[in-house]
Amino acid sequence: MIFPKTNIEKKLTQLRNKQLSMDNWELEVQSIFEEEAQKNDHITQNLKADFVGERNDFVFDHLDTKKIYHLDQIKKICIDYRLRFLDYKYFKGKLPLEALTIIKQLENIHRIEIKGYKIIAPSKLFKLENADDPLLFAPMGNDYYYLIHQWGDDLHPFRKIMMWFFKSFENLLFLTFLVSLVLTFMIPNGLFSKETTISTHMMVFLFMFKSVAAVVLFYGFALGKNFNTAIWNSKYFNA
Repeated sequence: MIFPKTNIEKKLTQLRNKQLSMDNWELEVQSIFEEEAQKNDHITQNLKADFVGERNDFVFDHLDTKKIYHLDQIKKICIDYRLRFLDYKYFKGKLPLEALTIIKQLENIHRIEIKGYKIIAPSKLFKLENADDPLLFAPMGNDYYYLIHQWGDDLHPFRKIMMWFFKSFENLLFLTFLVSLVLTFMIPNGLFSKETTISTHMMVFLFMFKSVAAVVLFYGFALGKNFNTAIWNSKYFNA
């Protein structure tokens, strides 16, 4: 005796028909999608809205404590990697669907409406007012923030080293010194005088240092650049 093969689609359809009325099935599915769309729209509005309060009333026992960070920790990372920590409304990137799902789960678990979203990202991902890895946060109060979601590509492995020179004026001065020193040693011997002496090297170095410093100052003022310590939480392009 040959038994007929099992068609999973037919079995699935039979199960659905037993559990739900086919007359109302289309309406039920449509209502579910409409409800989810309304939730997504409401979350999107909250993401961009101004937050009057200082905290969200999370149920602490339902939080993943590994995702809680203090403002001082966020500030240090932003300064080290030249990132900004701003309100989500300034963010011009696209929020992934996974982040919306996590937000809805958190709101259901904690029975709250999350507001006051903050985000860590490079300056280029913000719409900054004129005076490579986003992290979405929600305020908990007392300068503590809860990490909701991280997406995008990781930062360059040498970004911290590259941005170290822009942390402060002293660091930038050290970079200027190094560049000037390298350029000095690249000058061929005998270019400015027949005999190469220590005083000649010093004169060339001072000339190079002034030239590099002038370029750095011009670049900084012309493009409105500032040090990491000044821009990490500034909404202004030329802060």
